[in-house]
Amino acid sequence: MMRTLPAFQRLALGLLGAACLLAAPLAQAQAWPGKPLKLIVPFPPGGAADTIGRYYAEQLAHALGQAVVVDNKPGAGTAIAAEAAARAAPDGYTLSLATSGQLTILPHLQGNLRFDPLKDFTPVSLLASVPNVIAVNAKFPAESVAALVAAARAQPGKLSYSSCGSGTLCHLSGELFKGLTGADLLHVPYKGSAPAVAAVLGGEVQVAVDTLTILAPQIQAGKLRGLVLTAAQRSPLLPGVPSAPEVGLPAFATSGWFGIVLPAGAPVPVVERLQREIATIARAPKTARELEAKGITVEHNTPAAFAELIRLDHGRWGRVIRDSDVRIE
Repeated sequence: MMRTLPAFQRLALGLLGAACLLAAPLAQAQAWPGKPLKLIVPFPPGGAADTIGRYYAEQLAHALGQAVVVDNKPGAGTAIAAEAAARAAPDGYTLSLATSGQLTILPHLQGNLRFDPLKDFTPVSLLASVPNVIAVNAKFPAESVAALVAAARAQPGKLSYSSCGSGTLCHLSGELFKGLTGADLLHVPYKGSAPAVAAVLGGEVQVAVDTLTILAPQIQAGKLRGLVLTAAQRSPLLPGVPSAPEVGLPAFATSGWFGIVLPAGAPVPVVERLQREIATIARAPKTARELEAKGITVEHNTPAAFAELIRLDHGRWGRVIRDSDVRIE
């Protein structure tokens, strides 16, 4: 016959078992990473997102001692990548390069998405931001934002601006500009930045709204005239173009951002480790040299601050979309 353990021994064994259960996830997180990681990028190779993703993948691989493999998953306006990341195991081995358009704009434009931008991800840190620029053809007479707004008001609906596509951050930045200034500009969407900029250069439309990376070469060459940068400070690439606050539009400082998120429920120690490594990479002089020469501003923040940014931008762009009745064309 088995002897019954005294009560104090049963209690001790119970506490030991509970401690083991609690310690298992912690030990697993402390052993992370024990195998290669994957970074999902929602765009094809080339372009700002892929440049940022590949740079940080390489630097994180050195810091973590494991390969970080870039997995380009373009399509459906970045929804394919977001859905794949949301469904991945929350074990810290699947990272996602999230963009402001993916988490704060797309959810207001498509009702059939299979991810919730505010619930299905664990924010880790910002990586970078890229502001937009409002520019005009160099032959257009407006020399400033005030002059452009005056011209648009004097000719309601006669002046137009190009964007890289309906529902993009370029498009919504144009709509936000209209809402903040009262400028009556007609939106003309194009399939990408190249034809959108070509339309302004060719005189089909008067105003371009696109990223600093895209428009800086044309402005530097004197083919376009930059009027305002959607950032809180001027860019070294375009020192003559004023920032949004400088032209009296502080609410127009709306750079598109890129950051790292994990699936919801990722281990806290993994999130904290990744955030620390990203902050170290961001502060390295090499990072500024590699990215800022391409018009990309290096950033980093805490998981809590990044989560708050996502929440605020989700609400802000939602209001812009509702107020301007934006639709994907």
